[in-house]
Amino acid sequence: MSQTHCSWSAAFRGHPNTRALAVRALCIALTLLVGSGRVAAQSEVPEIPFDSVAEPLKLPPDLYLGEVSGVAVNSKGHIFVFSRGNSTGPAYGAAAAQLLEFDRDGNYLREIGKNLYAWSFAHAVKVDADDAIWVTDKGSDLVVKFTPAGRVAMVLGRKQEASDEDTAPLKHPKPPLPAEDGRFRQVTDVTWDAAGDIFVSDGYINSRVAKYDRNGNWIKSFGGRGDKPGEFNTPHSIATDRAGNIYVADRYNRRIQVFDSEGQFLRQITIDVPFDPAIQPVIGNRLDPLAKSGTFSPGAPWAICITPGPDQVLYSSDAYPGRIYKLSLEGKVLGVLGGPGRQLKQFGWVHEIACPSENVLYVAELLNWRVQKLLLHPR
Repeated sequence: MSQTHCSWSAAFRGHPNTRALAVRALCIALTLLVGSGRVAAQSEVPEIPFDSVAEPLKLPPDLYLGEVSGVAVNSKGHIFVFSRGNSTGPAYGAAAAQLLEFDRDGNYLREIGKNLYAWSFAHAVKVDADDAIWVTDKGSDLVVKFTPAGRVAMVLGRKQEASDEDTAPLKHPKPPLPAEDGRFRQVTDVTWDAAGDIFVSDGYINSRVAKYDRNGNWIKSFGGRGDKPGEFNTPHSIATDRAGNIYVADRYNRRIQVFDSEGQFLRQITIDVPFDPAIQPVIGNRLDPLAKSGTFSPGAPWAICITPGPDQVLYSSDAYPGRIYKLSLEGKVLGVLGGPGRQLKQFGWVHEIACPSENVLYVAELLNWRVQKLLLHPR
């Protein structure tokens, strides 16, 4: 059944408020279908059948996950989970970051970096081509590289000094204060190109991408706060394709921007797939199904992941309506899966996606405190 037909049915079945929302969305959808071939094509996006593996991670009896902000997979199939568990301190300002490793069958292996100086507020974890493990910690403003053995190999950025009288949560002035080379402010993610150059999405405040060479030497940054091409408002996730192009999930601006390795803007991707506007967010008040900007606007990319080659595809998640989208690297939406909720095959704010193959995904969820392993069965 088409999304337009679903919206039409809801308009006549539901509560008056629901009917009004549905009719509004239907009228706009029909207008777009007539006026834009691109949007019309997007309206035909298929649902991708999939399964969610029950209990993909086997935790010891005394170990618990908090909000799972990150998940990654290495060349052996081992699963790395970055969780806001192991919290210490009061509700405000708690230290909330813990990095765990599981084998390919989900058996618990170890905790990496226990009591590490960087741990403050977990954000993302990635594994590079050499199986080194990288984490970004939004609270400490640090990017840390671990060897496969779990030892610290490189640190980018610097944590505020606890002894400094001005140490406090970072402010968010508008416009932001000028950025400083080599320092981050609420950093979000990291990726690399084939040459080993390091790209860091930096992040909630600086709204830029920082570039280092493979040895950790600062090269440059590009971007800045704004909504024009090449500008960002919360670059939240970052990935690289085989050609070395950099994909940045520009979350608040509701788009994925693509750059070459020198930071030259190439194109942007927006996700516009119709859905039933009666869908309730998994948490919070009802949202505007027609919003074109904002953290919770439909299609706003929270997490992106690019599969290994040779035929690469891009996955992206949003918080509302709470789906995962499969796209070509050019930006055509190839399929959609899931929706908001707390059961298996439903999502509560997917914060990071690991895609070791086109039809196997691991998704880290904030609200549901879990990792789901998804097996896709595209028709």
